[in-house]
Amino acid sequence: MAARQDRDSFDEGLFGEWLRPLSERVGRDHWRPPADVYETEKAIVVRLELAGVVPGEVQVSVDGETLRIRGRREPRLDADAQRLHQMEIAFGPFERALRIGIPFDRERVSAQIEEGFLRVTLPKRSAGPRRIDVENRS
Repeated sequence: MAARQDRDSFDEGLFGEWLRPLSERVGRDHWRPPADVYETEKAIVVRLELAGVVPGEVQVSVDGETLRIRGRREPRLDADAQRLHQMEIAFGPFERALRIGIPFDRERVSAQIEEGFLRVTLPKRSAGPRRIDVENRS
């Protein structure tokens, strides 16, 4: 009986959450995919690491200066898994909202997923002075 009591104490301690049955863990986690944001001559590029996310589970939207990326990654474990002993790959819903402080053309934003990375390209809009040629109509 004492051995059983010690095991219960261990399960409820620091590692208890990881050692719970799989059915108690699935669907509770939220995660935040890492993002890179960089600028090229013609665009701002946002790149998110989304390994294992089905492209149909990703939504990209623009609201003013905010780029919002939402989605969901399902857990991928063998069907016969009963207990988790270590779980470092996050799953469940995610959302990233990134403020883009550089003017961009909202109508030409594009997004592609390739090799586990989502790449969102926001073409720059010119905010500086523009030279306008004067036509001669004589």
